[in-house]
Amino acid sequence: MRRWPTLGLASLLAAAGACPQPRAGLPTPGGEPELRVGLGTALDRVTLGGDGELFLTDDKSGAPIGAVPARVSWTVVPDGAGLRIERPDGTRTGPYQGVSAVNVTEGRFAAAQGRRYRGRVGVFRAGEKLTLVNRVPLESYVAGVVGAEMGRRRPEEVQAVLSQAVVSRTFALRNRGRWESLGFDVYADQRDQVYVGVEAEWPGASDATRRTVGLVLTYEGQPIDAFYHSTCGYRTAALEEAFGTTRGRPYLKPVSDARGRDAYYCDISPRFRWREEWDGAQLRTILARTLPTVMHVAGDGVQPVTDIAVHETTRSGRVRELVIRFRRGEVRVPGTDVRQVLRPAADRNLGSAAFQLHVSKNGNGDVSRVVAAGAGWGHGVGLCQWGSVGRARAGQDFRKILETYFPGTTLEKRY
Repeated sequence: MRRWPTLGLASLLAAAGACPQPRAGLPTPGGEPELRVGLGTALDRVTLGGDGELFLTDDKSGAPIGAVPARVSWTVVPDGAGLRIERPDGTRTGPYQGVSAVNVTEGRFAAAQGRRYRGRVGVFRAGEKLTLVNRVPLESYVAGVVGAEMGRRRPEEVQAVLSQAVVSRTFALRNRGRWESLGFDVYADQRDQVYVGVEAEWPGASDATRRTVGLVLTYEGQPIDAFYHSTCGYRTAALEEAFGTTRGRPYLKPVSDARGRDAYYCDISPRFRWREEWDGAQLRTILARTLPTVMHVAGDGVQPVTDIAVHETTRSGRVRELVIRFRRGEVRVPGTDVRQVLRPAADRNLGSAAFQLHVSKNGNGDVSRVVAAGAGWGHGVGLCQWGSVGRARAGQDFRKILETYFPGTTLEKRY
């Protein structure tokens, strides 16, 4: 966006924030949609700044609040029923219900909480806390997501990056308004797609976004549920296997990732195979932490474990039901919950639901050691990211890759 040197501050702020806005998330006719990305919720304070001059407006009236000099930060904090702005010199303005910030210097960006973003950043009051949102053109969002989700890839892997761009765009379009009650469309983390703004962009991600601009995957005329994961291990999973839904999707079914005898496209992944090991005490500690929250099992659920076994598997070979037996009673864990129940750490699920268990017992008949040997990483549904990289290296183009992981879908240009 070019610099506007001839406008006064009030006029510039009015042009940037006071004009009537379309309903958030809706595209202009035939144009590129705008997406509202939830960068943070339940925040006590938000810092706003930028590497160029930043202009702030009052969301309610569109009136100018002020200009933040380049590389200077102002702080937004709750105040009464609204919020206020605190400047470095100690002066305050407000209260407001919400504020928006835009950087209009070419090649410069607005920053929030120390990260730079394209488009506008906004802060509004939600309950007793603050919510931070980035309103950004969809293609800029896709470039940021592709960079964060795929990392930097080699030239021979570009078709995998193109595939990710289409899938991430489709996911965003499909999920606009998903978190409407919170005031945005998508989260900026694993609840939707990882998005960290400008910092994740790199030339390959931006080029893939440009080359696929407006392209989405559809089924019966609608954007699909574009699931993806790190590594399938050998075969992707059907939607109902991973998420327990009673209504699957024709295009989200098990797909083999085999590329030859005992070889798979995703076997280049560092998480193609994994192993977790626990002694009896460690297993009880894990179950004591997870069973009450995941399975609502308390008390008897932390007795010594006498056995743990995969009782049934799905058609893609993942765990459908896990049985944990205690000295008194047992718990049957559905496959959709096993990664949470056997969570190795509080902040990390088990690698995948595709695993086998090897159990040792002591003289009392209690479990003394468990080894989980697994394949793949993530829920296993839809696009296998490492599989797409392997397929790109093998010469498949992004259309073939998408057709393989989402059979029966159509690649359609929406704008």
